[in-house]
Amino acid sequence: MPPADHRTAVVWFRRDLRLADQPMLIAAAERASRALAVFVLDPVLLGPSGTARTAFLYGCLRELGESLRGRLLIVRGEPAQVVPQVASAVNAGSVHVAADYGPYGTRRDQQVSEALNARGVELVSTGSPYAVAPGRVHTGNGERFKVFTPFRRAWLDHGWPHPAQTGAGTLRWIDPADVGVERADVPSADSPARLPEPGERAALRAWRSFVDDQLADYGSERNRPQPVGSSQMSPYLKFGCIHPRTMLADLSDGRRAGVAAYRSELAWREFYADVLFHRPETARRNYDKAFDVLPTASGVAAERAFAAWCDGRTGFPIVDAGMRQLKAEGWLPNRIRMVTASFLVKDLHLPWRWGARHFMRLLVDGDLASNQHNWQWVAGCGTDAAPYFRIFNPTTQGERFDPDGDYVRTWVPELAHVPGKAVHQPWKLSRGEAGDYPAPMVDHAEERQEALAAYDLVKAARG
Repeated sequence: MPPADHRTAVVWFRRDLRLADQPMLIAAAERASRALAVFVLDPVLLGPSGTARTAFLYGCLRELGESLRGRLLIVRGEPAQVVPQVASAVNAGSVHVAADYGPYGTRRDQQVSEALNARGVELVSTGSPYAVAPGRVHTGNGERFKVFTPFRRAWLDHGWPHPAQTGAGTLRWIDPADVGVERADVPSADSPARLPEPGERAALRAWRSFVDDQLADYGSERNRPQPVGSSQMSPYLKFGCIHPRTMLADLSDGRRAGVAAYRSELAWREFYADVLFHRPETARRNYDKAFDVLPTASGVAAERAFAAWCDGRTGFPIVDAGMRQLKAEGWLPNRIRMVTASFLVKDLHLPWRWGARHFMRLLVDGDLASNQHNWQWVAGCGTDAAPYFRIFNPTTQGERFDPDGDYVRTWVPELAHVPGKAVHQPWKLSRGEAGDYPAPMVDHAEERQEALAAYDLVKAARG
């Protein structure tokens, strides 16, 4: 094996499918005069992803390849095997990545680093998918934050660098056709969900449109499902088509309407990444271990209830509208995510993990840290200090955030003829007006009392 050529580098794209504001390109350019861009189709990550997320990913890869004028090598396999092979094929002296702080990503990168070191090649991490890397913000005593509000204050005080000035011309790219490794094509994946336009250019257009047209009203409108008051930037953040640092640069004026509210939402994303970094077991287990004693439904009846929830056939219009939108678009407004989640865990008394797994299969923006910990927040077992008695009433939530009923009528065609907010209480309609729309599968008031009674077991477990 010839010695590594430090004039050549490999740039390994992962959750950062863009060329602008990309610090790892600068790090690679400082070490090498040319680089090979590579993306690994990792079966460990692709396996659990649903068709919406994989289809969007593949679209982003195609757009990145076009921006690189075809100079993006796609390979398939386990990264600890294929990345060293790629590095050897071009005799690279370094492999450059943005750090991954998730449980799997941390283990994977350690394995890749060891395999590269055995060949005399260094794995260089520069930047991350976050404005402030997990583990960087801590209390005055040097401990991790357990509550969001003080984390947000420290996160804002910490700050972040200006966007990196990078692009396709930052490096001289090697043509993959000249590299002697087995190449894979970007798969074609059809998704039944209606997805946003993929890629970096689409992300920047979407962000600019939101800043110009919606940001000022974001604080008051973000909970409205229709017309959508949120930015819908989460799929682009998931795959790094845009970096939060780029977005925060447009949110520097805290006096501008909507800025504080939007920065707070970005802080939630970074808080949950920090929580998962420190407590990786919480991807599957309760953050608050006292909730381990909380009883949940099981058996055939529970599975039938879960299926009805998944299919949007619960008899509660705002819940059913949300579950049908999730299936149709692979995305939900945050308020509807909370309403549907609360119904699953506190009206049906089903495990939050069932809902989190279903969301992760369908969401185009499925992010492990945000998804799992948002579900735990709703379930009461997460980072919130006193959350369990927060039980969303699906009827009043619908009347408050979909006051004209337009959202429900869009996604529940059985009720499209019902005017105004009456659509949120179809059980009050005269016989035949609701068609074949199902009756409510539970009595919310009764299930609320049962949920609160079950919480007494948690309080007892805490002593």
